[in-house]
Amino acid sequence: MKASHTRRVLLAQAAAAVAALSGLPAAQAQAPAYPSKPIRLVVPFNAGGATDILARTLADKIAPKLGQPVLVENRGGASGIAGSEVVAKAAPDGYTLLLSLTTSMLTNQFLFEKLPYNPQRDFALVSLLAYGPVVLVAHPSVPANTGPELLDYIARNKGKLAYGSWGVGSTAHLVGAFMSQSLKADMSHVAYKGEAPMLQDLIGGQTQIAISSAMGAKAHIESGKLKAIGVTGEQRMPVLPNVPTLSEQGLKDDVYRVVGWLGLAAPAKTPPEIVQRIAAEMAAAMALPDVRERVSAMGFPPAGTTPEQFNAVYQRDLPVWQNLVKLSGAKLD
Repeated sequence: MKASHTRRVLLAQAAAAVAALSGLPAAQAQAPAYPSKPIRLVVPFNAGGATDILARTLADKIAPKLGQPVLVENRGGASGIAGSEVVAKAAPDGYTLLLSLTTSMLTNQFLFEKLPYNPQRDFALVSLLAYGPVVLVAHPSVPANTGPELLDYIARNKGKLAYGSWGVGSTAHLVGAFMSQSLKADMSHVAYKGEAPMLQDLIGGQTQIAISSAMGAKAHIESGKLKAIGVTGEQRMPVLPNVPTLSEQGLKDDVYRVVGWLGLAAPAKTPPEIVQRIAAEMAAAMALPDVRERVSAMGFPPAGTTPEQFNAVYQRDLPVWQNLVKLSGAKLD
Protein backbone atom coordinates (compact mmCIF):
# COMPACT_ATOMS: atom_id res chain seq x y z
CA MET A 1 0.00 0.00 0.00
CA LYS A 2 2.84 2.35 1.03
CA ALA A 3 4.88 1.45 -2.09
CA SER A 4 1.84 2.07 -4.31
CA HIS A 5 1.34 5.49 -2.74
CA THR A 6 5.01 6.34 -3.22
CA ARG A 7 4.83 5.29 -6.87
CA ARG A 8 1.83 7.56 -7.48
CA VAL A 9 3.61 10.51 -5.88
CA LEU A 10 6.69 9.93 -8.01
CA LEU A 11 4.61 9.68 -11.19
CA ALA A 12 2.79 12.88 -10.32
CA GLN A 13 6.07 14.67 -9.70
CA ALA A 14 7.49 13.40 -12.98
CA ALA A 15 4.43 14.60 -14.87
CA ALA A 16 4.70 18.03 -13.26
CA ALA A 17 8.39 18.21 -14.18
CA VAL A 18 7.67 17.33 -17.83
CA ALA A 19 4.96 19.99 -17.98
CA ALA A 20 7.28 22.59 -16.46
CA LEU A 21 10.12 21.76 -18.85
CA SER A 22 7.84 21.88 -21.88
CA GLY A 23 6.45 25.24 -20.81
CA LEU A 24 2.90 24.04 -21.42
CA PRO A 25 0.65 24.33 -18.37
CA ALA A 26 -2.15 21.80 -18.22
CA ALA A 27 -4.78 24.47 -18.88
CA GLN A 28 -2.94 25.64 -22.01
CA ALA A 29 -2.34 22.12 -23.24
CA GLN A 30 -6.08 21.52 -23.10
CA ALA A 31 -7.05 24.85 -24.72
CA PRO A 32 -10.12 24.55 -26.96
CA ALA A 33 -9.63 24.44 -30.71
CA TYR A 34 -9.86 27.76 -32.56
CA PRO A 35 -12.34 29.33 -32.80
CA SER A 36 -14.30 28.65 -29.63
CA LYS A 37 -16.10 32.02 -29.37
CA PRO A 38 -17.35 34.86 -31.65
CA ILE A 39 -14.81 36.73 -33.77
CA ARG A 40 -14.79 40.54 -33.91
CA LEU A 41 -14.08 42.00 -37.37
CA VAL A 42 -13.23 45.70 -36.97
CA VAL A 43 -13.80 48.09 -39.88
CA PRO A 44 -12.16 51.46 -39.08
CA PHE A 45 -14.67 53.38 -41.20
CA ASN A 46 -18.36 54.20 -40.97
CA ALA A 47 -21.04 51.76 -42.10
CA GLY A 48 -22.11 51.73 -45.75
CA GLY A 49 -18.72 52.12 -47.44
CA ALA A 50 -16.85 49.58 -49.53
CA THR A 51 -14.86 48.18 -46.60
CA ASP A 52 -18.02 47.74 -44.56
CA ILE A 53 -19.88 46.03 -47.41
CA LEU A 54 -16.97 43.66 -48.02
CA ALA A 55 -16.62 42.90 -44.29
CA ARG A 56 -20.30 42.00 -43.91
CA THR A 57 -20.29 39.94 -47.10
CA LEU A 58 -17.29 37.91 -45.94
CA ALA A 59 -18.52 37.60 -42.35
CA ASP A 60 -21.69 35.92 -43.60
CA LYS A 61 -19.67 33.49 -45.71
CA ILE A 62 -16.98 32.43 -43.24
CA ALA A 63 -19.05 32.23 -40.04
CA PRO A 64 -20.63 28.86 -40.96
CA LYS A 65 -17.19 27.50 -41.92
CA LEU A 66 -15.64 28.59 -38.64
CA GLY A 67 -18.63 27.52 -36.57
CA GLN A 68 -18.75 30.87 -34.76
CA PRO A 69 -20.40 34.26 -35.41
CA VAL A 70 -18.22 36.90 -37.08
CA LEU A 71 -19.37 40.27 -35.77
CA VAL A 72 -18.58 43.38 -37.84
CA GLU A 73 -17.76 46.40 -35.68
CA ASN A 74 -17.51 49.86 -37.26
CA ARG A 75 -14.99 52.15 -35.57
CA GLY A 76 -14.94 55.15 -37.91
CA GLY A 77 -12.93 58.34 -37.56
CA ALA A 78 -9.43 59.78 -37.78
CA SER A 79 -8.47 58.34 -41.19
CA GLY A 80 -9.00 54.80 -39.97
CA ILE A 81 -6.66 55.27 -37.02
CA ALA A 82 -9.14 54.71 -34.18
CA GLY A 83 -10.31 51.30 -35.34
CA SER A 84 -6.87 50.20 -36.43
CA GLU A 85 -5.45 51.03 -33.01
CA VAL A 86 -8.08 48.81 -31.37
CA VAL A 87 -6.84 45.81 -33.36
CA ALA A 88 -3.16 46.68 -33.02
CA LYS A 89 -3.51 46.58 -29.22
CA ALA A 90 -5.88 43.59 -29.00
CA ALA A 91 -4.90 40.17 -27.70
CA PRO A 92 -3.13 38.16 -30.45
CA ASP A 93 -5.54 35.25 -30.25
CA GLY A 94 -7.40 35.46 -33.56
CA TYR A 95 -10.59 36.87 -32.07
CA THR A 96 -10.04 40.48 -33.16
CA LEU A 97 -9.33 41.18 -36.83
CA LEU A 98 -9.00 44.30 -38.99
CA LEU A 99 -10.46 44.80 -42.45
CA SER A 100 -9.12 48.05 -43.83
CA LEU A 101 -7.47 49.96 -46.65
CA THR A 102 -3.93 50.80 -47.70
CA THR A 103 -4.24 54.14 -45.88
CA SER A 104 -4.54 52.88 -42.31
CA MET A 105 -2.37 49.80 -42.83
CA LEU A 106 0.46 51.40 -44.82
CA THR A 107 0.47 55.10 -45.77
CA ASN A 108 -0.64 56.53 -42.42
CA GLN A 109 2.75 55.66 -40.93
CA PHE A 110 4.34 58.20 -43.28
CA LEU A 111 1.60 60.84 -42.97
CA PHE A 112 1.07 61.14 -39.23
CA GLU A 113 3.64 62.49 -36.81
CA LYS A 114 2.11 60.65 -33.85
CA LEU A 115 0.49 57.43 -35.03
CA PRO A 116 -0.57 55.36 -31.98
CA TYR A 117 0.42 52.10 -33.69
CA ASN A 118 3.13 50.92 -36.05
CA PRO A 119 1.61 48.99 -38.99
CA GLN A 120 4.80 47.05 -39.68
CA ARG A 121 5.33 46.09 -36.05
CA ASP A 122 1.79 45.73 -34.71
CA PHE A 123 -0.03 43.80 -37.46
CA ALA A 124 0.21 40.30 -38.88
CA LEU A 125 -0.94 40.49 -42.49
CA VAL A 126 -3.54 37.82 -43.24
CA SER A 127 -4.92 38.27 -46.75
CA LEU A 128 -5.09 40.86 -49.49
CA LEU A 129 -8.79 40.60 -50.27
CA ALA A 130 -9.22 42.94 -53.24
CA TYR A 131 -7.27 45.51 -55.22
CA GLY A 132 -8.31 49.15 -55.27
CA PRO A 133 -7.43 50.85 -58.57
CA VAL A 134 -8.75 54.37 -59.10
CA VAL A 135 -9.81 56.32 -62.15
CA LEU A 136 -8.40 59.64 -63.35
CA VAL A 137 -11.32 61.85 -64.38
CA ALA A 138 -11.59 65.34 -65.84
CA HIS A 139 -14.24 67.98 -66.43
CA PRO A 140 -15.62 67.70 -69.99
CA SER A 141 -14.19 71.14 -70.81
CA VAL A 142 -10.65 69.81 -70.46
CA PRO A 143 -9.34 69.25 -74.03
CA ALA A 144 -7.70 65.90 -73.36
CA ASN A 145 -8.92 62.32 -73.76
CA THR A 146 -5.84 60.30 -72.86
CA GLY A 147 -3.23 60.29 -70.14
CA PRO A 148 -0.45 61.76 -72.31
CA GLU A 149 -2.80 64.45 -73.65
CA LEU A 150 -3.84 65.40 -70.12
CA LEU A 151 -0.25 65.64 -68.88
CA ASP A 152 0.61 67.85 -71.86
CA TYR A 153 -2.40 70.08 -71.09
CA ILE A 154 -1.41 70.37 -67.42
CA ALA A 155 2.18 71.26 -68.34
CA ARG A 156 1.00 74.00 -70.72
CA ASN A 157 -1.31 75.60 -68.15
CA LYS A 158 1.02 76.23 -65.24
CA GLY A 159 -0.75 77.71 -62.24
CA LYS A 160 -4.17 77.67 -63.90
CA LEU A 161 -5.58 74.27 -62.87
CA ALA A 162 -6.91 72.72 -59.68
CA TYR A 163 -7.34 69.10 -58.65
CA GLY A 164 -9.59 67.78 -55.92
CA SER A 165 -9.12 65.07 -53.34
CA TRP A 166 -11.10 63.53 -50.49
CA GLY A 167 -8.48 64.65 -47.97
CA VAL A 168 -4.84 65.45 -47.35
CA GLY A 169 -2.76 62.31 -47.79
CA SER A 170 -5.47 60.45 -49.71
CA THR A 171 -4.62 58.62 -52.92
CA ALA A 172 -6.31 61.43 -54.86
CA HIS A 173 -4.03 63.97 -53.19
CA LEU A 174 -0.83 61.94 -53.62
CA VAL A 175 -1.42 61.25 -57.32
CA GLY A 176 -2.43 64.84 -58.02
CA ALA A 177 0.62 66.17 -56.17
CA PHE A 178 2.89 63.87 -58.17
CA MET A 179 1.45 65.09 -61.47
CA SER A 180 1.77 68.72 -60.43
CA GLN A 181 5.34 68.42 -59.15
CA SER A 182 6.68 66.18 -61.89
CA LEU A 183 5.32 68.59 -64.51
CA LYS A 184 6.21 71.73 -62.51
CA ALA A 185 2.59 72.72 -63.14
CA ASP A 186 1.82 74.45 -59.81
CA MET A 187 -1.71 73.01 -59.67
CA SER A 188 -3.89 73.97 -56.72
CA HIS A 189 -4.99 71.20 -54.39
CA VAL A 190 -8.53 71.39 -53.01
CA ALA A 191 -9.19 68.93 -50.17
CA TYR A 192 -12.81 67.93 -49.47
CA LYS A 193 -14.44 66.04 -46.64
CA GLY A 194 -15.27 63.04 -48.75
CA GLU A 195 -15.43 61.91 -52.35
CA ALA A 196 -19.00 63.04 -53.09
CA PRO A 197 -18.39 66.79 -52.61
CA MET A 198 -15.11 66.45 -54.51
CA LEU A 199 -16.95 65.03 -57.52
CA GLN A 200 -19.75 67.59 -57.33
CA ASP A 201 -17.29 70.46 -57.55
CA LEU A 202 -15.48 68.73 -60.41
CA ILE A 203 -18.78 68.35 -62.26
CA GLY A 204 -19.51 72.02 -61.55
CA GLY A 205 -16.15 73.09 -63.00
CA GLN A 206 -14.65 74.43 -59.76
CA THR A 207 -11.78 71.97 -60.28
CA GLN A 208 -10.54 70.42 -63.50
CA ILE A 209 -9.27 66.94 -62.62
CA ALA A 210 -9.45 64.37 -59.83
CA ILE A 211 -8.70 60.81 -58.91
CA SER A 212 -11.86 58.92 -57.96
CA SER A 213 -13.13 55.48 -57.09
CA ALA A 214 -14.97 53.67 -59.86
CA MET A 215 -17.99 53.37 -57.59
CA GLY A 216 -18.10 57.15 -57.16
CA ALA A 217 -17.39 58.18 -60.74
CA LYS A 218 -19.05 55.51 -62.89
CA ALA A 219 -22.53 57.07 -63.12
CA HIS A 220 -21.05 60.51 -63.90
CA ILE A 221 -18.80 59.04 -66.59
CA GLU A 222 -21.72 57.24 -68.21
CA SER A 223 -23.88 60.38 -68.14
CA GLY A 224 -21.13 62.47 -69.74
CA LYS A 225 -20.73 64.77 -66.74
CA LEU A 226 -17.15 63.56 -66.33
CA LYS A 227 -14.51 62.35 -68.74
CA ALA A 228 -12.59 59.17 -67.88
CA ILE A 229 -8.91 59.53 -68.77
CA GLY A 230 -7.56 56.22 -67.49
CA VAL A 231 -7.30 53.86 -64.53
CA THR A 232 -4.34 53.00 -62.34
CA GLY A 233 -2.79 49.55 -62.15
CA GLU A 234 -1.82 47.00 -64.75
CA GLN A 235 -5.31 45.65 -65.48
CA ARG A 236 -8.49 47.34 -66.65
CA MET A 237 -11.34 47.50 -64.17
CA PRO A 238 -14.13 45.00 -64.89
CA VAL A 239 -16.64 47.71 -63.97
CA LEU A 240 -15.07 50.15 -66.49
CA PRO A 241 -13.88 47.78 -69.24
CA ASN A 242 -13.63 50.45 -71.91
CA VAL A 243 -11.37 52.74 -69.92
CA PRO A 244 -7.71 51.89 -70.61
CA THR A 245 -5.09 51.82 -67.90
CA LEU A 246 -2.70 54.75 -67.73
CA SER A 247 0.10 52.21 -68.02
CA GLU A 248 -1.12 50.89 -71.36
CA GLN A 249 -1.28 54.51 -72.51
CA GLY A 250 2.46 54.76 -71.93
CA LEU A 251 2.57 56.30 -68.44
CA LYS A 252 5.05 54.03 -66.68
CA ASP A 253 5.78 55.91 -63.45
CA ASP A 254 5.10 53.87 -60.30
CA VAL A 255 2.31 56.22 -59.25
CA TYR A 256 0.19 55.13 -62.23
CA ARG A 257 0.93 51.43 -61.80
CA VAL A 258 0.58 50.95 -58.04
CA VAL A 259 -2.89 50.38 -56.63
CA GLY A 260 -4.33 50.42 -53.17
CA TRP A 261 -6.04 47.40 -51.65
CA LEU A 262 -8.52 46.14 -49.10
CA GLY A 263 -6.77 43.80 -46.71
CA LEU A 264 -7.22 41.72 -43.59
CA ALA A 265 -4.84 41.84 -40.63
CA ALA A 266 -4.59 40.44 -37.12
CA PRO A 267 -2.61 41.67 -34.11
CA ALA A 268 1.10 40.86 -34.34
CA LYS A 269 2.15 37.59 -32.69
CA THR A 270 -1.17 35.91 -33.56
CA PRO A 271 -0.27 32.20 -33.88
CA PRO A 272 0.71 31.37 -37.48
CA GLU A 273 -1.71 28.43 -37.64
CA ILE A 274 -4.61 30.77 -36.82
CA VAL A 275 -3.45 33.33 -39.40
CA GLN A 276 -3.25 30.60 -42.04
CA ARG A 277 -6.69 29.23 -41.10
CA ILE A 278 -8.34 32.63 -41.42
CA ALA A 279 -6.52 33.37 -44.69
CA ALA A 280 -7.69 30.08 -46.18
CA GLU A 281 -11.32 30.71 -45.22
CA MET A 282 -11.17 34.25 -46.60
CA ALA A 283 -9.60 33.07 -49.87
CA ALA A 284 -12.32 30.45 -50.26
CA ALA A 285 -15.00 33.08 -49.67
CA MET A 286 -13.41 35.50 -52.14
CA ALA A 287 -13.45 32.73 -54.77
CA LEU A 288 -17.25 32.38 -54.59
CA PRO A 289 -18.95 33.69 -57.77
CA ASP A 290 -21.49 35.87 -55.93
CA VAL A 291 -18.77 37.45 -53.78
CA ARG A 292 -16.54 38.12 -56.78
CA GLU A 293 -19.45 39.67 -58.66
CA ARG A 294 -20.37 41.94 -55.79
CA VAL A 295 -16.79 43.09 -55.17
CA SER A 296 -16.12 43.65 -58.87
CA ALA A 297 -19.29 45.76 -59.15
CA MET A 298 -17.82 48.13 -56.57
CA GLY A 299 -14.74 48.59 -58.75
CA PHE A 300 -12.41 46.30 -56.79
CA PRO A 301 -10.82 43.37 -58.64
CA PRO A 302 -11.12 40.46 -56.16
CA ALA A 303 -8.08 38.64 -54.81
CA GLY A 304 -7.86 36.54 -51.65
CA THR A 305 -4.16 35.86 -51.11
CA THR A 306 -2.04 33.91 -48.65
CA PRO A 307 -0.27 35.82 -45.85
CA GLU A 308 3.01 35.36 -47.69
CA GLN A 309 1.62 36.86 -50.91
CA PHE A 310 0.12 39.79 -49.01
CA ASN A 311 3.45 40.48 -47.32
CA ALA A 312 5.21 40.46 -50.70
CA VAL A 313 2.79 43.04 -52.13
CA TYR A 314 3.10 45.16 -48.98
CA GLN A 315 6.88 45.27 -49.13
CA ARG A 316 6.85 45.99 -52.86
CA ASP A 317 4.38 48.88 -52.54
CA LEU A 318 5.72 50.41 -49.32
CA PRO A 319 8.57 52.50 -50.83
CA VAL A 320 6.27 53.76 -53.60
CA TRP A 321 3.71 55.16 -51.13
CA GLN A 322 6.45 56.45 -48.85
CA ASN A 323 7.99 58.41 -51.72
CA LEU A 324 4.61 59.78 -52.82
CA VAL A 325 3.86 61.06 -49.33
CA LYS A 326 7.31 62.66 -49.13
CA LEU A 327 6.89 64.28 -52.54
CA SER A 328 3.47 65.69 -51.62
CA GLY A 329 4.80 67.27 -48.43
CA ALA A 330 1.71 66.06 -46.58
CA LYS A 331 2.08 65.82 -42.79
CA LEU A 332 -0.71 65.38 -40.26
CA ASP A 333 -0.73 65.57 -36.46
